Amino acid sequence: MAFLELTNISKHFGRSTAVNDITLSINQGEFLTLLGPSGCGKTTILRMIAGFETPTIGNILLDGEDITYRAANKRPMGMVFQSYALFPHMTAEQNIAFGMNIQRQPKDYIKRRCAELLELVGLAEMGRRYPHQLSGGQQQRIALARALAVEPKVLLLDEPLSALDAKVRISLRNEIRRIQQQLKMTAIYVTHDQEEALSLSDRIAVMAKGKVEQLDAPENIYSHPQTAFAATFVGNSNQFRGVVESAVDGLCRVGEQALRVSPLTQLHSNDNVLIVVRPEDITLQSEHTQDNGNSLSGTIELRTFLGPFTRLHVRIDADTTVIADIPNQQAATYTIGMPVFLAFAPQACKVLPLASTDAELVHLAAEAV
Repeated sequence: MAFLELTNISKHFGRSTAVNDITLSINQGEFLTLLGPSGCGKTTILRMIAGFETPTIGNILLDGEDITYRAANKRPMGMVFQSYALFPHMTAEQNIAFGMNIQRQPKDYIKRRCAELLELVGLAEMGRRYPHQLSGGQQQRIALARALAVEPKVLLLDEPLSALDAKVRISLRNEIRRIQQQLKMTAIYVTHDQEEALSLSDRIAVMAKGKVEQLDAPENIYSHPQTAFAATFVGNSNQFRGVVESAVDGLCRVGEQALRVSPLTQLHSNDNVLIVVRPEDITLQSEHTQDNGNSLSGTIELRTFLGPFTRLHVRIDADTTVIADIPNQQAATYTIGMPVFLAFAPQACKVLPLASTDAELVHLAAEAV
């Protein structure tokens, strides 16, 4: 039995369905991230686990005990909010101690525990400072320490880094992961930031319109997406809508262009498909080569330096632009306006069925990026 289980959970607000029949099992000590665009239901799930919302249908079990209707203050949960939610009239140490005071813990224990937690979050010398004397990153560390102070069985984090600047965000997410692994604590993290989800998680639940599209390890979510939405929402990608011409031979038709893919065992000829190719799987050539791969001709119309690589936008036709991420030492020879050939292997093509509902979700993913 899993440590935390959500069984057939649904949540309706009037006629609107925020969460639609979701079942999740989270193991003890696991870091699970709920990833998706705004309105997909991820925060509603977190709030139901915390006890701030009650499921319309379904059950929540913690360590084998049904807590579906238990009040929030009776659940062994620690919550970290996006807005820090620190008490402005209390010092950092007093904020951390708040939950322990409510529990009527001994004063010497509270003092010792506060010192331990300040050390854990790297703010050992700042216990007497007030929130307005701390930076945003420091305030969020105190909020994390306050959530940990009551020794929760589950740590819940609702987009805790979204209000911080990029450098602080990276530093603090590393700290959150370090602390979670050090304490071997079960954690559920809500975000719309793909990079956060990929770097933090043991598993990711990719969500859209109240449902889980794919639940898997970060590496599999990125490299082996199971649905069109998961493929287009997570990571940068080039997307081609086409039709299977030969499933056995691995041949798809995209407009006037034939693309070679791996043999398709789960699809049939004339099926509508979405073909996804990651930018890093594309190479540039100055001339067409005859091989068993794919080659598209186009003209470079935009060149963007992104640190470890350069992203080239190549115009294929009036409706299609393909992006390719090229190592900087190679990209130096390619300039705007230069005609090039884009090459990618059949194995680089991820082919997914594209029903009408999938097409709607792909559009949603594009809007969310």
